[in-house]
Amino acid sequence: MSFTRQLSEMSASELNDAIDDTNFPQAHILSRGRNNSVCSTSSTSGTSSLAGAAAAASAGVQTPSQPEDACDELVASSTPQRPRLILKTNSSITENSDGTQPQTPMTPRTSTTPGSHEKCTFHHDLELDHKPPTREALLPDMARSYRLLLGGLGENPDRQGLIKTPERAAKAMLYFTKGYDQNLEDVLNGAVFDEDHDEMVVVKDIEMFSMCEHHLVPFYGKVSIGYLPCNKILGLSKLARIVEIFSRRLQVQERLTKQIAVAVTQAVQPAGVAVVVEGVHMCMVMRGVQKINSKTVTSTMLGVFRDDPKTREEFLNLVNSK
Repeated sequence: MSFTRQLSEMSASELNDAIDDTNFPQAHILSRGRNNSVCSTSSTSGTSSLAGAAAAASAGVQTPSQPEDACDELVASSTPQRPRLILKTNSSITENSDGTQPQTPMTPRTSTTPGSHEKCTFHHDLELDHKPPTREALLPDMARSYRLLLGGLGENPDRQGLIKTPERAAKAMLYFTKGYDQNLEDVLNGAVFDEDHDEMVVVKDIEMFSMCEHHLVPFYGKVSIGYLPCNKILGLSKLARIVEIFSRRLQVQERLTKQIAVAVTQAVQPAGVAVVVEGVHMCMVMRGVQKINSKTVTSTMLGVFRDDPKTREEFLNLVNSK
């Protein structure tokens, strides 16, 4: 299963469990100046040499003791490794009789979706002289569903103002959920650049529009993203496009926040990522408790932003400044 598909199908709690934060530099090895030591190792500087010694001891190999200065030189000469996000797979996947893993898409198949026709969920005749339907091909069925909905509300779908409403509503819903047709690799489009920069990058107040998966009503707001590069930076507009990928789907704000943070980590493998989302949910404004001034704020802090209070405070001050 590809990372993009795995990410799109994981809930907020599953994303949280899947993140192995030990791959980020820990706070106690970070200097306030954020020099190259931030990106030099995926854990503490001393742990790499200790881990090697422990492995040798478990194998029954005796390693000669080294003076303290020699250990320092060994650590300093080690090959730099950028922190990496590891997605842990805890659940087992049932295999088919032929030993392959079943691939049932969670979203409609498109003409560009990779995969064999034998596993196409829209066709079961194993005929290969066809193409999987595009999302636009689903418009007639969706329009009929909206027509039934209008009738169920007691309206006359044939009156002048509603004649084309089912088609308009179907097209609008496809646009609201266009994120299902996008993936991280295509959106990044190679806009990851080598740059000797290790200071904080923040893009704030990115407009966000999404659909609540519980009531199919909108929620909207703004997203602020910060990350500490490890010799790689991301085109600034790509941060906004990452927000578009995951917000243009049926969502809950908690999962949306986590998905954005994990996607940025996957894109440039920084020393840390911070995401803050502030949203207004129409399911709280138009129905239910009807609290029109309520806002929901969610955050995800990974790596340095989670471990170092000063770095986290710097990000929050930048986000909250006018």
